[in-house]
Amino acid sequence: MSKTTATRARPLSPHLTVYRWPITMTMSILHRITGSALYVGTFLVIWWLFAAATSPGQFEFVHGLMGSWFGRLVLVGYTWAMMHHLLGGIRHLIWDTGHGLSKESASRLGWATLAGSILLTLAIWAGYLMMG
Repeated sequence: MSKTTATRARPLSPHLTVYRWPITMTMSILHRITGSALYVGTFLVIWWLFAAATSPGQFEFVHGLMGSWFGRLVLVGYTWAMMHHLLGGIRHLIWDTGHGLSKESASRLGWATLAGSILLTLAIWAGYLMMG
């Protein structure tokens, strides 16, 4: 084999610490993650319904678990995932009509999806806590 000598330094590929993720890419990744989280979280809802149909003791166990600080944290995360996935779906429906496809509009829709999911989650849980 022949030897080749580099006459100039080769460029380095950018890596995650250098590359700035666009909001549209971040929202796409979060949409997939929240879809998976909803799939897993639905099993928790099924478990709760199954416990309610089985026996009072089983229901008290599941209800107590979901009423703990960790259970509430999981439920808040499930609520956020549901709201984020819902708004992401609406964003995709808007795109399917041919609107909001410019770079600026897509970025605005991405930020609106994130902000809306957080605000809706806070509103849902504020309403829940105010009702008792």
